[in-house]
Amino acid sequence: MKGLILSGGKGSRLYPITYTNAKQLVPVANKPVLFRVIEAIRDAGIHDIGVVVGIDDNARQIREAVGDGHQFGVAVTYIPQEAPLGLAHAVKISQEFLGDDRFVMFLGDNVIQGGISDLIRRFETSDWDSQVVLTPVDEPQHYGVAELDESGAIQKLVEKPRQPRSNLALVGIYMFSAPIFQAVNSISPSWRGELEITDAIQWLVDHGYRVQPHIHRGWWIDTGKPIDMLEANNRVLDEIEHHISGYVDRDSLVNGKVTVGKGAEIINSVIRGPAIIGEDTRIVNSYVGPFTSIYHDCVIEDSEIEHSIVLEHCRIVDIPVRIGDSLIGRNVTITRSPIKPKAHKLVLGDNSQVGIL
Repeated sequence: MKGLILSGGKGSRLYPITYTNAKQLVPVANKPVLFRVIEAIRDAGIHDIGVVVGIDDNARQIREAVGDGHQFGVAVTYIPQEAPLGLAHAVKISQEFLGDDRFVMFLGDNVIQGGISDLIRRFETSDWDSQVVLTPVDEPQHYGVAELDESGAIQKLVEKPRQPRSNLALVGIYMFSAPIFQAVNSISPSWRGELEITDAIQWLVDHGYRVQPHIHRGWWIDTGKPIDMLEANNRVLDEIEHHISGYVDRDSLVNGKVTVGKGAEIINSVIRGPAIIGEDTRIVNSYVGPFTSIYHDCVIEDSEIEHSIVLEHCRIVDIPVRIGDSLIGRNVTITRSPIKPKAHKLVLGDNSQVGIL
C-alpha cells in the first residue's frame, strides 16, 4: 500500500497564525500535525507517501520541513495541486504516483486517537474496494455525512447537508483500491466548484463496489480552528509518554505528566501537567499550568500561562495576569511597557482576537 496526505489549503480558519505558516506545521504537543500524520502512516507499515501541496509559500514550507522523508523513515513524493479543487481532485492528480496500488488518504490537519494500523491491516487483507472512517459528531452539517442502511452498509453520502439524516461524519481518513480513479474521473464538480470525495465514494456504492464503513469510537479532531488546535493539544498531551531531559532547579515544582526538552531550564517555577516545555526554552519565576505546550527557544519569565500553545522564539515577560486559552504564534513578544501614561499598545494582524481584562 501507499499513503496519500493532503496538505494544500490556506488554513484561513487559523488566521492570523497561518498568514505566514502552513496550518499542517502548527504543532500539537510540540510536534507539527503533519509529522504526526506521516508517523501514523509509517507505523501502519506504509513507507511510500505522496504529499499533495499547493503552489504557494505554504508548499515551500512543507517541502523544507518534511524533505524527502528520510527523517521519518519514509520516501516522500510531492504532488502539486494548482488550486484547492476538492479531495477527489487530489486523488485524480495523484494517479501516476499511486498506480494500481491500494492506498490510504489522510488529511494532513487531522489528529486521531489510536493511529490507523488496525484499519490498514483490515483493509489490506480484505476484498473491499474502499474503507471509510466515520464518527458521531454534534454538528454533522459541517461535514460529509454517511447514511447507513439497516445492515450497517453505506447507503448514501452527502457533503455538508443542510438537514443531516445522520450524525456520522466522514473522518479525514479513507482507503481505496484502483476503482476510485474511475470514480473521480466520472463525477462532476459540486456547487462549490470542487470534485467531492463524497460523490466519488457514492459512485463506488452506486456501481456495486464494496465500501466498508468503520465507526471510530475514540476521539478525532480536525485542527482547522484555534479551539480545535487547543483541544487536540489537550488530548495528545494527556496520552503521550513524558520525560524530563532538561534542567529543573531545586526551587521548582514539576508534577503530573510533564516533558522538559533538552537544553530547557526551569528556574524557581511551577509546571503542572499535562504540559510540554520545548528544547532550549527558559521558564523563570513563572507558572505553566495544565494543557500547555511551550515550543522551542522561548522565554517565560515572571508570568503565568495555562491551556495554551506557544510557538517558537516567543518571549512572555512580566505579565501580571494569567494567560489562558491562547494560541500564540512564532516570534511573539508579550511584555509590560514602562512608558507612561499606562495604555495597551497593540500591533495586530488581520483577524486577530485579543481579550483584555
